[in-house]
This record gives sequence, C-alpha cells and structure tokens, in this order.
Amino acid sequence: MVQHQVRGFLTITDDCSFTVSQFDMLSGSDVHFWGSIAPDLDNLTNGFIISDYKLNETYKNASFSVKLSRNATWDRIQVLSIWDLLTESDFGHVILPNGSDLAPAPSGNDSGGEEGKSGPFRVPTMFDNCKVLSDDYRVRWSLDEDFIDIGLEAAITIQNYMAFGWANPNANSEVMIGGDVAVAGFTEEGMPFVDDFYITRYSECTIDKDGSAHGVCPDTIYEGSDPVRLVNNTKLSYGHRRDGVSFIRYRRALVSVDTKYDLPVNYTENMTVIWALGLMRPPDTIRPYYLPQNHGGRMSVTYGHLVLNVSDQVNECLGPLDAADKEDQDLIIADANKPLVVTTGPAVHYPNPPNPSKVLYINKKEAPVLKVERGVPVKFSVQAGHDVALYITSDLIGGNATLRNKTETIYAGGSEAEGVLASPMELIWEPDRNTPDQVYYHSLFQKKMGWRVQVVDGGLSDMYNNSVLLDDQQVTFFWTLSKDSISIAARGEKKSGYIAIGFGTEMVNSYAYVGWIDDIGKGHVNSFWIDGRDASSVHPTNENLTDIRCKSENGIITFEFTRPLKPCSHNDRVECKNIIDPTTPLKVIWALGTKWSDEHLNEKNMHFETSHRPIQVLLMRGSAEAEQDLRPVLAVHGFMMFLAWGILLPGGIMAARYLKHVKGDSWYQTHVYLQYSGLAILLLGLLFAVAELRGLYVSSAHVKFGLAAIFLACVQPVNASMRPKKPSNGEEVSSKRRLWEYLHVIVGRSAIIVGIAALFSGLKHLGDRYGDENVHGYLWALILWFAIGAMIVTYLEYQEKQRRSGRILGRSNWVLGNLEEEDSIDLLSPARASAQKDAQQSGRMEVQLEPMNR
Repeated sequence: MVQHQVRGFLTITDDCSFTVSQFDMLSGSDVHFWGSIAPDLDNLTNGFIISDYKLNETYKNASFSVKLSRNATWDRIQVLSIWDLLTESDFGHVILPNGSDLAPAPSGNDSGGEEGKSGPFRVPTMFDNCKVLSDDYRVRWSLDEDFIDIGLEAAITIQNYMAFGWANPNANSEVMIGGDVAVAGFTEEGMPFVDDFYITRYSECTIDKDGSAHGVCPDTIYEGSDPVRLVNNTKLSYGHRRDGVSFIRYRRALVSVDTKYDLPVNYTENMTVIWALGLMRPPDTIRPYYLPQNHGGRMSVTYGHLVLNVSDQVNECLGPLDAADKEDQDLIIADANKPLVVTTGPAVHYPNPPNPSKVLYINKKEAPVLKVERGVPVKFSVQAGHDVALYITSDLIGGNATLRNKTETIYAGGSEAEGVLASPMELIWEPDRNTPDQVYYHSLFQKKMGWRVQVVDGGLSDMYNNSVLLDDQQVTFFWTLSKDSISIAARGEKKSGYIAIGFGTEMVNSYAYVGWIDDIGKGHVNSFWIDGRDASSVHPTNENLTDIRCKSENGIITFEFTRPLKPCSHNDRVECKNIIDPTTPLKVIWALGTKWSDEHLNEKNMHFETSHRPIQVLLMRGSAEAEQDLRPVLAVHGFMMFLAWGILLPGGIMAARYLKHVKGDSWYQTHVYLQYSGLAILLLGLLFAVAELRGLYVSSAHVKFGLAAIFLACVQPVNASMRPKKPSNGEEVSSKRRLWEYLHVIVGRSAIIVGIAALFSGLKHLGDRYGDENVHGYLWALILWFAIGAMIVTYLEYQEKQRRSGRILGRSNWVLGNLEEEDSIDLLSPARASAQKDAQQSGRMEVQLEPMNR
C-alpha cells in the first residue's frame, strides 16, 4: 500500500495474465495497471500501461483476472504498479525481481514483514482476519505460534490514538478496569508508536506525590523503568498514515512474561476485548509518554467491548476505510505581513508518491498545504538553492509542464525565483478573483517538489476595490473597474434561494443579474431584461459574462461575474443598450427569493423581499458608500451656471456694446462688475459640483463644454490686465491695441457661445443620468430665454446702428470743433476707422476764436 488504501493478493496465472483477489482501493482519476523496471521516481514515471483493464472505481474485497496487453511481457515488468495517469501517482506496487517470484513493495516505515523463498510474500498491511469495531475503526490480526500480530486502523486525525486490548476476565460490570491494552498512534513528528498500557481507573494517567500512578497508564510508569522490556511487551512492526487513515501493526506474545500488568490470551477461547478512540496528550517533562485522554463520545462509536475468539476466521472488513478528511499535510495560512520561508529538505511524508528525495519545505514544514486569500499579497522568501526555482502553477506535477508536452498557467515566479539563505529571493504573488480555487507551488526544474495551494475568498472586500450596502442593507454590492470591463459581486445578508440585482430605477425596465443554486448544489448566474411585473416579462439575455461564480454558505448566496462596459455593438439586441458609463451614477436595486430557474419561470419564482428605492452608486469614486439622489445638488449647480452664462456675463458684454453713448464711465463700471460677478459665480458653481460629486471626470460633452467655457472666461481678466495704452487724440491706433481689441471681443463672445452650449448639454446630461421628465420643459424654457435675449440684442444692435449713422452725419457738417475721440465709438466699428482716415486726409486745423476788444 502506497496510498488510496490499496490491499490485496496478486497471483501470476500464466505468461499473459494474473489475478487479483481480496482487492481494496479508493477510486482515483485515471487508474491503470502499470509496469516499470524500478520503483524509483524516474523509472515509475517513465513506465507503461500493461493492460487495458481500468480501475476507475472503488473496490471492496474484489477478485478479478487481468490480461496483459500484447506488447507487455513479464520480462519487461520488474515492478507492477497501480498507477494514476492524471496525478502520476503510485497507489501501490509489487516487485518482481526475477520475473516470476513476487516480492512486496519496500516501504519507508516498514520494519518487518514476512519473507521466504517459497510461498506468498506478505506485506505488513495484510492479515488473516479483520473485525469491524466501529464505522471508522477496525482490528486485523494473524496468529503466529506463540505470538499474535495485530493491526489497528482507523479513519481519525493524526492527533488521535487507537487503543485495543483484553479485559480482565475477573472484572465485574466495569470491563475497562484491569484491562491490558495497547495504545498506538503517531508522534508530533509523524512517527508511529505503540505502548503497553494497564487501566486502574476511568481517568487520564496521573502520578501522585509519592510517585504512584493510576488511571490509564503505560506499564512502565507503574514500574518506574523497563530497561530490558519486561513490562512493555508490545513490539512495533510497522505504521503509516495514508488518506486520513492511521495504521499501526504490532506484535505481542499470547502469554507475556509480565504477569502483573499483562493478561494471557487464550487463542482458543472467547475473550472480551476492549477498544477506544480519542485524543492524545503529548509528552511533557513529568510524563514523557503520549497519553490517551478521555475518549468521550457514544459507546460503539468511540469506545466499546465485545467477545472475540482470535482463532476464528473473521473477515468483516469489506472495502477500504474512506476518511472524510484525507489531507494529512500541515496547513500554513499565508499572512500578508509575514514572509513564507521556502527551503528544501528530505522527503519523509510527501503526499503524492513517487517523489524525489528532496522536496520543498515552507516555514520548516514538509510540502504543506498553503492557504491564501484572494486579494491578499503573499510574500515568499526563497532560500531553496540555485537549483530550485519556485513558481505557482496550474499543473499538479510541476517541473515545467511544457517539457512533458503539456500546458500550464504560471501565476507567479519562474526561473528567476531562486535564492539561498545568504541571499534570499523575494517573490510576491497576489491571487485575484480569477485565480482558481486550487493551484500548486513547485520547482520549475524538478517535478513533485511542492504541493497544493488552496485559494479561498477570505473576503470580497479584499478582492474588490469598492463596496456599498444597497437599500435596506440586505444586499452588499462590490465592484472593480478595469479599462473596458467591470467585475461585480453581490452578497445577500440573509438566507434566500436566489439573489438578484438590477440596473434601473425599479425592476420593470431594468437589466437584472440573478444568482442561484440548483437542486444538485451547482451555482448559476444569468442576465435578464425585465419589462413587466409577471414571470412572462423576464427575458434572458446573451450578455458576455465571464469569470462567473456562485455559491451558498449557510443559505447566504454570493455571486460574481465580469462583463464589458459596453456589451456589444449591435443595437438591435436589448442587452446592447445595457451600457455602463463609469462617470454616471449606476442605479442599483435588488431582490431576494426562494427559488429560481433559468427556464419555465412562474409566480413561485417571484421575490419575497426587494429594495424600496434605487441607490445611486458612483463607480469611479472608489469609496464604500452609496450615493443618494444628486438632483438637488445639480439643481443648485445648474442655477448658478444659468445665472452666470444666461444673465451676468451676457449682460456685461451688452453693457460694453450698447451703453457707451451714456456720458461718463458708467458703461465700463457696469461691464466690469457684471463680468467679475459672473466669473465668481461660475467658479463657485464649479467648486460646488466638484465637491459634492467628489471628483472631476472629463468624459461627458457637458464637462468638456463647461471646462472650455470657464477657461475662456478666466482668460478675459488676464486679457484685460494686458490691455495696451489708449491712443491720444489724433494718434493712430497701434497694431497691438487693435490686436488686443480683436482678441478681447472674440474670446468674450466665444466664451458666451460655449457657455450656452454647456447649459444645454448639462440639461441633456441631467436627463440621461436621472431620466427626469422635467428636463424637456427646462430645455424649452432655456431656448425661450435665449430667443428673447437674441431679440433684445437685435433691437439694441439696430438702435446702435442708427445712433452711429446720426453721429457720422453730424460730424460731416461741422467746420470748427474738437475731434476728441469718444468712447461711444465701437472699437471694432468700420465707421470709426473711416472717420479717423478722413480727418487725417482733410488736414483740418484747429482754430480758436476770441472776441475782439473794441
């Protein structure tokens, strides 16, 4: 037996066949009879299938004949093995040294076994008899003249003991008192042991101050020492731990020389035997023995007694023991703050034989099971030598699967991940939500040096960047944004048969994702479009969902999936409209129900609880809180922007354009006050929106128009501060002044145009974000407002032209006067340039007339 509880007898029938009898084996993946020339790792791995007979089931005391394949002959088979192709595992084997004589497979822990030149060879796991003591405990035995060989096997943890022995025939109803038992188990180092015990009372072994012992104690404690083994009359023959089953073989004399603590066994008589299972207490300085603790439990489960005649032929053990927990390797739970030290050491209890003599140790434990959490970084300090390169792989065997013409996924590490104690290599690996539940750590240069990595969901908050409790705090919503996709998870906070989340204001007209567990315990996640309130209104969609997972723990359902931000480019499919804009709050609702199905939905599939209102989730914020309705915030922002772009800033431009005919500088003061007031409100509105939305994301047309308009508006004060000097009377306007005038007017009017575009795009954005039915009314009101403004500008422009025409006509009829430039002339008006040119060409002189004194 190497693993999978393989037992049985092998008999070569002829040159082409053999028979197997009393065969036990736990099922494997792809198991065959296998031949090789030697039992070491390389030769077994390079062996070959010797028969078409497949062993892909659990065998219970089975007998059958097997024919060799045509290309298989006994002279090519030195080792006949039961081999799992998928895991390259040896379940058990026999050695045929001369091609005819059968020999047992050597075992590392084998310290005995029957040998001989004739007759069948026996391995230490085989006996003549077997008795079932409980569902998880068996005793096997064989008689050998004055000795009895006993095998104890139980599906227990390595911390438990197995006890078996004979009751005192003179005992009353308390059959345990005075009993002579052997207690067997495994040390903390994994080595088998067996000791001879004597029971004086129902208690753990204790030693009084005077040195006397009582309870369930080793015989040697009662005597103080046993240098020549006169008291401890049990002799360990063999022991192993396989597949979560402890097996110990020992030998004792039927009649012991110790008549004080050992009971004679009359093999021809019916005698009462006693047994127990329980936890062991490790040795300490006072009691240097592994001592059994109180077994507890129910009779016939953890302890019992029965009448047994060891000379009777008994075989009640039909089939192998099948332990619920077959993993014996040490478990190491990775901690993000502590590195895992990777070294190498001798292979003592490697879980997947055959294996090399040197394997990986993590934190001084041989090939342990490593448990990591998704989203939590794992740090390795690789000190295994330059010939061992650590890597995390999907391949169970390791050693670079490509060399075996197989594919593998490497999650971390590689040829560079090697180091020594003096110069360790640091390797950091962070499993994510797409990492499989089970991967492996191995050496890239040698097969079968490492073992399994359990990848668990230590917490969705570790796997996702953001989370928020939805309405009523009954469902938690998790998400992580990528460039073109979003990973989403939803977890119910109470027991249910299914959980659903939807994107929309309510379930009707929403896109829903439902996670549920079917009748056989399999998880499902599907997407749906809901356009009504009955079961017939729930329509499956064909969204491209990947990395789907759904599980239920104590009735709490969690499901996960990844989807593109933009599902598809075909607008004729309903799911193509389910676009997620990361800059737009996502309206999320939820529902819980009893049972779901991906077909034939009816009223029984309706939810029993649902959210009362949607929650607005800002996907790009990266925070763990839900957003409520932001329309009041946006209403204030919109009003401030309307006040700036719709009243103040246009009013300032109109003051500069149409009020220059008013004497004094009142037009200039009005222009400046209105422009600076508008700019201040503009900036306050921007800061208000950014502060409330906690971010500025330049993606929508509204934001782009708004930022462009604000930039142009902020340019104007800078432009004004750089205004060139006004020309003196009669001087020609400089080119710098003229350029500044053009720039000032063009930037100001462009800012107004872009600002008005920002107002309209803002209303459209509000409608797209919230579906507000009042948006259309606001749009028409805004159009009407600017239409009225356009009519006012048209009228004022007409009046201004009339005024200029009158001014030019009056100027052409005067003879003497002051040509002082008036600010009422438009800086960019053609009339102004023409008037200056005519004045220069006429060469008029300025004459002052004074009265004559008579």
